[in-house]
Amino acid sequence: MDMKELFKKMREHGRWVRSIFGEENLAAVPLFDECLSYPIEDLAELTRMTEKIESCTTEEEMRSLLPAFKKKREEIEAKKRPAGKIFLWNGEIPTLTEYTDNSEYLYNHNPDFEPFMYEMLLDESVTPKGAILFCAGGDHGFPVLCEAYQSALDFLERGYQCFLLLNRPNLNPWTDKEAGADAARAIRIIRANAEKYRIREDNIAYAGFSNGGLTGEGCIRYYSGNKTMKDVFPGYTPDALDDVSADMNAFLCIYGPRMHDAVFDYEGVVYPPTFHAVGMEDFNLENIQALYPELVSHGIYCEVHTFSGVPHGMAGRRLVDGYVKYPNFETWIILADSFLLHVFARG
Repeated sequence: MDMKELFKKMREHGRWVRSIFGEENLAAVPLFDECLSYPIEDLAELTRMTEKIESCTTEEEMRSLLPAFKKKREEIEAKKRPAGKIFLWNGEIPTLTEYTDNSEYLYNHNPDFEPFMYEMLLDESVTPKGAILFCAGGDHGFPVLCEAYQSALDFLERGYQCFLLLNRPNLNPWTDKEAGADAARAIRIIRANAEKYRIREDNIAYAGFSNGGLTGEGCIRYYSGNKTMKDVFPGYTPDALDDVSADMNAFLCIYGPRMHDAVFDYEGVVYPPTFHAVGMEDFNLENIQALYPELVSHGIYCEVHTFSGVPHGMAGRRLVDGYVKYPNFETWIILADSFLLHVFARG
C-alpha cells in the first residue's frame, strides 16, 4: 500500500470514528490541550480509553464504551487547577483558512480556537542549556500528553527551559502557513523573553513530532530569515514581536519529515541544524531516506537516527503504557541532547 492509499484509509476510518465518538472526543480535547491543569495519571487513563474506543470495529462496541469515557472525562474536569496560558496573538490571529463549522466533529479544535503555549521551567538554581518548544503531532488531543508533555519533562530533567505549543494543527484544517505562523510567534515570544528565561537568544530549539515536524518546516519555510508575516498575510498588522527573529537555532524533527515527493523552496530560508529520529517500521522511513541527501546538498547540518523495530508515534509512550516498549527508541532523548549541546556550542 502506498502512502496516499494509507492516508486515505486512515481518513476514512477517522470519519467513521468521529461520526460516533466525535462529540465526546471534542469535549475531551481541552483536557489534553490544557494538560498542566489536570492530574496526569487521570489523563493517561483517558488516553487509554480513547485509544480503545478508536480501535473499535463496530458501532455497538464503540457505543458501549462511551458512558464510562464520559464519566471519566467529567471527573477529570472537576479537578481542574488552571495553569498560566500564554496566548500567542493579541486579538488578531492571522488566518487563511475559511473554517467556520465543526458540526461533524472532523477536527479536534473548533473555529474559535486560540493558539497558546505553556512554560515548563527549571528551578532558579539550575543554569539552562537553552530552550525547546515542543509541538505534538496529529490533530493534537491525546498526543500532546506523550509527545509534548512527557518529552518536555525528559528535557527539563536534562537542563532545558521547555514550552508546550498548542497551535492550529497543520491540515486539521489549517495550512502549514498558519500552523507555522503560530510556531514562529511562540519562538519570538521566547526569544523576546530570553533574559527572563535565562537563556541566550541563539539557543532556542523547536521539537516537532509527526505533523508537528511539518509545522516546524512551515515555520522555517515562511518565517525564517527576512521573511515576514505580511508576506503571507497581507492584511496582518505587525507589532513589536514581529521585529524579533523567528529563526529556530535547532530543529528536532521526530518522525515528522516531509513527504518524499514534496517540493520545498529554499530561497531565502534560514534552515537550522536538524536532528531526525525515525523508527525502521515507521511509514516515514521512505521520506527521511529521500530528505537527508536533499538537506545535505543544501549545506544543512543534519543528523539522522533510525531505530530497529519501532513504528510511528512512540515518543513519550511510557507515560500512557506504563512501561518502555522500545528501549532503543528512548535513546533519541540522549542523542538529541548531545546534538543540541554541540549545535549551541557552535553558536
